[in-house]
Amino acid sequence: MSALAVIGLVALPAEAATAVKVQYKTSASGAQADQVEPWLNLVNTGTTAVALNTVKVRYYFKAESASQQYRFACSWAVVGCATITGTFGTISPGTATADRYLEIGFTSGSLAPGASTSDMQLRFYRADWQRITQSDDYSFGAQASYADWNKITVYQSGALLWGNAPAGGNPSPSPSPSASPSTSPPPGGNNGVVFDDFSYTSHTDPNINAHNWTIRTNQGGPGIPGATWPASNVTFPTVSGSNKALQLKSVTDGTSSGTQQSEVLHQRKFLEGTYAARVFFTDTPTTGPDGDHIVQTFFTITPLNQDLDPNYSEQDFEYLPNGGWGEPANIMYATSWETYRNEPWLAVNTHTANRISYAGWHDLVLQVSGGEIKYYIDGQLFATHGGDYYPETVQSVNFNLWFISGGLVGSSTQRQWIQQVDWFYHAKNEVVAPATVIQRVNNYRTAGTSWVDTVPAS
Repeated sequence: MSALAVIGLVALPAEAATAVKVQYKTSASGAQADQVEPWLNLVNTGTTAVALNTVKVRYYFKAESASQQYRFACSWAVVGCATITGTFGTISPGTATADRYLEIGFTSGSLAPGASTSDMQLRFYRADWQRITQSDDYSFGAQASYADWNKITVYQSGALLWGNAPAGGNPSPSPSPSASPSTSPPPGGNNGVVFDDFSYTSHTDPNINAHNWTIRTNQGGPGIPGATWPASNVTFPTVSGSNKALQLKSVTDGTSSGTQQSEVLHQRKFLEGTYAARVFFTDTPTTGPDGDHIVQTFFTITPLNQDLDPNYSEQDFEYLPNGGWGEPANIMYATSWETYRNEPWLAVNTHTANRISYAGWHDLVLQVSGGEIKYYIDGQLFATHGGDYYPETVQSVNFNLWFISGGLVGSSTQRQWIQQVDWFYHAKNEVVAPATVIQRVNNYRTAGTSWVDTVPAS
């Protein structure tokens, strides 16, 4: 019996006008790897256009154990990672080289005759982040450049267009999604709020700690190794009328000992709901020469307790006025993290970026609900992330201002940078539209309310 008959799928006749082939290479070619990285390119070799939402691509592999769970991610794709889905299915009984498969699908798009998707840089990894043996996987090949690959199959509406499936048992009819949080929305209503207008006198104001904020003073990353984090770099100047703001100051003379950075963080008790802040970003230092690679931030985070900690999470607004990390100029990042490892560096995240200046005041809103993370800037949707990047454990809220190691200009003249935060707002387990956030903040201010915290500690 043929492999096609075994898996219960129908092959199209050779003369069919619809024909799609898959080309494959990998950026992880070792017998073992931290993650499997099948990079794919679909090519329409037929004479009719192909709707990508009718196409499925299967990469076959041997699981490390019957109970092992895997997670899928798209690192980058010409067609856009947002249009690509990845689910896992089983083959029972399996073979010596295949008892699972990763099935790639698409939510939209079309391939004209002769067109291709171009690069789709895909990957999957064990949910426990142990190494994967891939040398015994049916679809794996130590392929450094794109080539036709018949050990990966392509189907359209259940009909085989390309490749040879392994001669095993029937795959599960509906692939099991990779592990992800529940997509049911959290309950709405008054589940607790935090609002702070930052009406403090100085960094020594006892109300700062009483209101569950901490001004960082301990050394460590991120930023310049050996830099200090003085509490006195956090002030509360008047920015208009009688309105005060939280101000972070960071300075450097180009040396580790001459570099000071600043950070303020709230306690860990936040997860689903809406986070918002009005933040003032700057493109130039207030004193000294320009050009340093500096990061101005508003973010949520769960600490990393070990390399590739599965409980780690982070959602960032990061503005780099002078670029950095390979970028030459202004760039705003919205980045959602699953986890990472320091040595050797391995980042498991997804990001959206816009390469324009964001100098001045901006309303930043982060919504975490129903398996989706949405980032808004000044009322406009900036990014939507989800899947494995959705947070799973309680987080703190942070603002920090730090210099990228290796990104300081070659000058010994001291320069000073600032970032300001007008207010912070959080609504627990509630999706609040950006315009409604502003309305609620204005209502607090009209009522003369400078601080509220009804979110219970975790």
